This record gives sequence, structure tokens and C-alpha cells, in this order.
Amino acid sequence: MRLEKADLMLLGTVSLWALNFSVSKYILDHGFHPLSYSAVRYLAAALLFVAITFPRERSLRIGRRDLPLVAGAVALLFLNQFSFVYALDFSSATTVALLFGTLPIFTALVSHLVGIEHVAGRFWLAAAISFSGVALVTAGSGGSLSADFGGDLLALLGAATWGAYSVAIAPLMRRYSPFRLSSILLLAVCVPLLLAASPQLENQSFDFYWLVWVGFAFAVIGPLVITNLLWFTAIDRVGPARASIYANLQPFLAAVIAVFLLSEHLNAVQIAGGLAIAVGIILSRERKPPLGPAE
Repeated sequence: MRLEKADLMLLGTVSLWALNFSVSKYILDHGFHPLSYSAVRYLAAALLFVAITFPRERSLRIGRRDLPLVAGAVALLFLNQFSFVYALDFSSATTVALLFGTLPIFTALVSHLVGIEHVAGRFWLAAAISFSGVALVTAGSGGSLSADFGGDLLALLGAATWGAYSVAIAPLMRRYSPFRLSSILLLAVCVPLLLAASPQLENQSFDFYWLVWVGFAFAVIGPLVITNLLWFTAIDRVGPARASIYANLQPFLAAVIAVFLLSEHLNAVQIAGGLAIAVGIILSRERKPPLGPAE
């Protein structure tokens, strides 16, 4: 496969997504409350997207018939963000990243359940192998009814809600540009995020070490803004099948980054679980990939 500009875009996108696990974990460990972080981050990203989109399209209008779909997508995105930040707060970045590797499996399950696509018998074998990998990753992270185990469950909920979100916005992607859709959804999800975060924001100190603010700027501009622009541009050039090759690298690249940057431990049981999840993804590869991981 000849390396093209689009391939570099995809590799850059996946690298930014992978790095975000460690950056967000660092930020949460150094004083940002989970919902405060998510609400302020999404508000900043929404304002940036509006600043990019409105001069291009001169409108953020969404048709009335699409409002129920938008409302459903916003609810799923809110649940996804709640799950993501608390999973990182309770568990390690390596564990959360590996468990997010189940995203393609959850996306296929949701698509099958709502009747969008039929999955072949091989998919159910792939799902069984992937979820056996989930069991191994969870066992390797502690395995008892503890904060770590709660974080593992939230990571799975994060993957499941992003899979459902990817399915929910697919019809909207056919009618609106990624810029307009991202602007609307990011703005809309800020409302429930800010409401849910209000108790934490009241007690949130913003007197952080400078490196936390550097990480926060990265978490807004990199995984939420730049990656959206790169991802959809690259998919338009090379198609979703080729993009999926890079998307599948994300959980394992994120786990490796967390080991080096945060000095987290990745034991043999978790590695075996990650490999099982990867085997499941490879076996299910006949279908299209999700629209991009939750960050």
C-alpha cells in the first residue's frame, strides 16, 4: 500500500486520539474534577468549531425532521463523556484504552439491533473472542468490586455509547457537513454537561500547574478539533475500509503511550486480553468502521 497524504492524516489522527488517554488521565490526576474537565473542554471545542464553521457555511441550521436524531445523538454523547472521564478517573489509561478497543464490536452490535446491517455468523465468534479479551483486561486491572472495576465497566459503557452514537449520526452525515454537525452536537451537549458539572465547577480551583493547561489546550485542539478535520478529509479521499486499518491501532498505541508517559504497568494478562480484542476486530473486519473514537 503506497503511503499517501491521506495516510499521514489518518496516522496523525489516531496518534492524537491515542495520546489523549494519557493527557486526560494526567489532567484528572492533577486537580481537574471529571465533569468540570469535560464540560469546559467541550465548551471550548464547540466555540472553536463554530468559529471555523460559520464563516464557511453561513448557517448552523438543522432541519426540523432531524431534531429527534440530534437529541438522541446528544444524549449518547453526554453518556459517552460521562463514562470516559470517570473511567479514566477510576482506572488506568492503559486499561481504559484497551477496553475502548471493543468499539468496532459495539458499533456492529448496535447496527444489527436497529436493523441497519445484518452481521454474519463469523461476527458472533469475533464478538465472543473480543469480550473474552475484555474479561482478561478487567482481571488484569484488579478484578474485584473496586474503583478499578467500576472504571472498567465505565470504559465499556464509553465504547458502547460511542458505537451507538456513530450509528445515530450516520443518517445526519449524509445531509450535513462534518463541520456543521460537529458544531451543533458539541454546542448541544455542552448544556447537559454544564448542568451536570455545576456542583463540581462551584468547587473547582483553576490554579493549575502550567503543564496541566498545556495538556488541556492539547485535549481541546488536538483530539476534538484537528482530528475531526483530518479524519473526515482522509476518509473522503481513501474510504472507510482503509481508514479502519489506522483506527484499529488506537487502543494499543494509547496503551503503549500510557506505559511510557505515565509509567503505568501493563501486565501479561492485560496484554493477552488486548490481543484477544484485536483478534476479534480482525475477524469482524468485513464491516465498515465507526466514525471515530470517543475522546
